Amino acid sequence: MKSAFALVLIALLLETFVFNINYFLTANYNTISLNSRLNLQETADEQYKLTAVNHTLEFSNLNVEVHNVWLNFDYRQPAQELTVKIQFTDDAHHTYFDSTEYTVGVPDVAVSTLSDQSEYINLNTSGLVNNLRIDIVGDDVGYPIKLSDICINARHPFDFNTGRFFATVGILALAFAFRPRSAIYRIGIVDEPRKSKAAIIAAVVIEVYLMATFLFIGSNLVGVATKDYNNGSWDGHSIVNVFEVGGDNAQQYAELAKAMAHGQLYLEEEPPQWLQDMSDPYDKGARDEAQKETGEPYLFDVAYHDGHYYVYFGVVPVVLFYLPFYLLTGANFPTAIGVLLACIAFVLGCSALLDRFARYHFKRVSLGLYLLLQIPLVMCCGVLYLLKFPTFYSLPIMLGLAFSVWGLYFWMRGRVAAARSSGPEKWYLAGSLCMALVVGCRPQLVVLSFLAFPLFWRAYISERRLFTPRGAREFACLVAPYVVVAAGLMGYNYARFGSLTDFGANYNLTVNDMTKRGWKLGRLAPALFAYFLQPPSVTGVFPFVQPAPFDTTYMGQTIKEVTFGGILACLPVLWILPFAKRILSLRVRQRSTRTIMGVIVVLLASGVVVALLDAEMAGILQRYFADFSFMFLAAVVLLAFIVNENLDPRSQTANLLMKVLLALVAISVLYSALVCFVPETGWYSDVYPWAYQNVIETAQFWT
Repeated sequence: MKSAFALVLIALLLETFVFNINYFLTANYNTISLNSRLNLQETADEQYKLTAVNHTLEFSNLNVEVHNVWLNFDYRQPAQELTVKIQFTDDAHHTYFDSTEYTVGVPDVAVSTLSDQSEYINLNTSGLVNNLRIDIVGDDVGYPIKLSDICINARHPFDFNTGRFFATVGILALAFAFRPRSAIYRIGIVDEPRKSKAAIIAAVVIEVYLMATFLFIGSNLVGVATKDYNNGSWDGHSIVNVFEVGGDNAQQYAELAKAMAHGQLYLEEEPPQWLQDMSDPYDKGARDEAQKETGEPYLFDVAYHDGHYYVYFGVVPVVLFYLPFYLLTGANFPTAIGVLLACIAFVLGCSALLDRFARYHFKRVSLGLYLLLQIPLVMCCGVLYLLKFPTFYSLPIMLGLAFSVWGLYFWMRGRVAAARSSGPEKWYLAGSLCMALVVGCRPQLVVLSFLAFPLFWRAYISERRLFTPRGAREFACLVAPYVVVAAGLMGYNYARFGSLTDFGANYNLTVNDMTKRGWKLGRLAPALFAYFLQPPSVTGVFPFVQPAPFDTTYMGQTIKEVTFGGILACLPVLWILPFAKRILSLRVRQRSTRTIMGVIVVLLASGVVVALLDAEMAGILQRYFADFSFMFLAAVVLLAFIVNENLDPRSQTANLLMKVLLALVAISVLYSALVCFVPETGWYSDVYPWAYQNVIETAQFWT
């Protein structure tokens, strides 16, 4: 209780005296109003109006020290983000100055008309300022702009930011809980199951809450409205209603559900006649020319075959979410909610799976070590980026990951049941069904099914359990779901494209001709660098991470979207991997079964294979990191468990390694969190830049 009180008190002091430092620094300022010097038209409500013709404010012969400028915009006008360019002359500059080859001038600053904190702009001048020029720049400005006041040397108001306060409490609580001498490192997962399970459940609840909050912040991509949330799209009478987001291209799953409800597998929208008449409809340049000539649009990023549009993305999300929702409500299922549900399932399954490994394959895993590894496993595997863009592109990946971890969990439960002769069949059926459904979500992730070899080889092959009646029945339960799901998916493919194995990706109307993309070795080197080795590109401005540069010597078309660095360079927790061989030798010396070693080898090999498949089949995209990052992180978790099992917890080596692991995890989680706030096209920062400015001001409290 004392510790909790101390943490809250520290957070309170930080919020009061550190995060509000500008309030104290400006307390003795003598505020000077420049309203009388404004040469602007006044409105009826005593506001000054900036227009497209007159949006420059210039003040001469001030001859005072200027520490800041306060642009007090009228909050009642439509909110927007303005780019403000400030120039001044002072004792060190007798003319206005800009950036040169060797210097950087006063940078443009973003000001939100609805963010009070952003309206205070600190300046670093030399001596007395004589002339001051303030200009609203940029083409995308909504004029007129109403200005209530303009002052220099304004006193910064005190701003107790409750969100920042609670975030500080949370960070301090994490630091306190995971400090090297914390009690959580003395609570054994095996020895004290009640305490450990309660703490794990609490951690999962907090993670789910944070993830859900982050998803709902990006309200422009959620597609759900209430009277208080997205109220512009609220129908005015329902408690909650759904609406379409993202344009026509984003409704593929919803349109497929409608088509299925009407008894067909192709979309109901008819392709334009010019597309049907083309000799090669997969040539984007030719499509764009034809569209320009006819004025008739076509659907982008759908499969086109034999005169119809098809959805080439996995069909399981449609059957699971969209079709039942459409049959019940007649409305489109909100994709973001599907992504969130799949994310929650992933976090729950991931935590349960990790708990299984910790309890049944290791004896000395502490609650502290479990949580220290569980957090990066769920936070650094790419799912946060899928939540940032919870679109139909993200849903099959997220759902594939969720099915994978639950499939592995059920398999693990089945292995324990088989060892106790208590009937593993139901667990094997559930596990294999989940693993098989992955193919109908994200086919690449089916490589995780190869984990069946290290998990079941010894029991069913080496010990010849397969050749007993009971073992044969159990093995049939492992195989049967794959057969059933494969038959359904093959039938679905054959009904659409006349092929059992063709999912339709090659017929995709995208930026390149997928029918002729082929497999090129030259693509692999830049992809491996971008996916694994590319260092992060950082800056001194929030969120401190920015898109990584990309250059290649591959003399062909490379499909590349914004990425933020390779996982081996940006997730230091993965730096354990170079020591994998030495760590695995520790497991061998323990004379334990080879199961864990086999699992780690399969995870690492699967991660590399999936990354290469993504590069060859599609390209280099940030969301594809979620396809393989989990595999490397899961391998690291098991390697850390092995090291922990072989060290005396009271030794200096164990203490040092725990401190190093804590630092590696902290940096990895911080990087993954910051990537979520990088401004990107289509995200919250792009659609509501004036509101995103509040996020920046919260983080950059010193500006």
